Amino acid sequence: MTPTLTNAKTPAINALSFGAGVQSSALLLMSAHGLLPRIDYAAFADTGWERPETYAALDRLENEVAKPAGIEIVRLRAGDIRRDALDPNSRFSTMPLFIRNRDGSKGMLRRQCTSTYKIKILLAEARRRLGAEVFDDGRVGRVKRGQSLSMWVGISSDEFHRAKDSGVKYAVNTFPLLELGLTRADTQAYLDQHGFAAVSKSACIGCPYTSNAGWRRLRDDQPEQWNEAVEFDHAIRAGNARANANGRPLLGQAFLHPSLLPLDEAPIDAPPQRRHLRIVGQNESVDWENGDPDGCSPWACRSGQPEQPPGFSEVAA
Repeated sequence: MTPTLTNAKTPAINALSFGAGVQSSALLLMSAHGLLPRIDYAAFADTGWERPETYAALDRLENEVAKPAGIEIVRLRAGDIRRDALDPNSRFSTMPLFIRNRDGSKGMLRRQCTSTYKIKILLAEARRRLGAEVFDDGRVGRVKRGQSLSMWVGISSDEFHRAKDSGVKYAVNTFPLLELGLTRADTQAYLDQHGFAAVSKSACIGCPYTSNAGWRRLRDDQPEQWNEAVEFDHAIRAGNARANANGRPLLGQAFLHPSLLPLDEAPIDAPPQRRHLRIVGQNESVDWENGDPDGCSPWACRSGQPEQPPGFSEVAA
């Protein structure tokens, strides 16, 4: 497969929102191979609790693909999502934890983590690249009117409905895979062809959107990370530490699994049930047994505006 992108605009800066997953990795390779315009930088937003295979893929792609092609990979970090949730002195943006309310009803916390740990720092880096002032405390100011860069996002043609604007004028989300008409299977085949078959989706080890199949793989293949997730699940039963320290306790109990059972007791080995996570504004649902194949992409996560699993309602942190 040798796709080419024709009639492509050439902005001053081409940036890649890089999660080291299937589609963004394919974009990096295609740019390095000259099938797409040159990427000026690829930005990896690290939550501090990514899966080991994600870090391994990131390292390999940087050393074997990006560096030889002269493409910079910048690793950005707003904190450590696991530590921040458990530290009463750390600011924490809520994960979409499943909640058993005091009256027995089911709830789900609003998802703020992707915005804090991914989108905001990706946009701050975009402003910095566009010449905005960087203050002593690390904050990045505004860009001059009319300046913008192209932010590549890995959305394939079979998922075109997931393409979203960045929400700001200075970072224009663009979707090269859509322009090329490539499906997810096409991008996986391209990776396979070039020796990157092991690339997997990126997501936090303790992400509540992990499917039963994902939890089983973590338990069976990565026991150390499974134990981390189990310990975290027990530790966040009363909600995040800072809210409790500030006198705003969770009015219920929090869990990583929708069964509202401790993770090490949850029915992740039960036969698949017809349980789906429906997405607002989309005529699709995500199989709760097998989950979202694409992980946590800043502008493309299916969990972006969720309807909760059956019987759940959204609650504030």
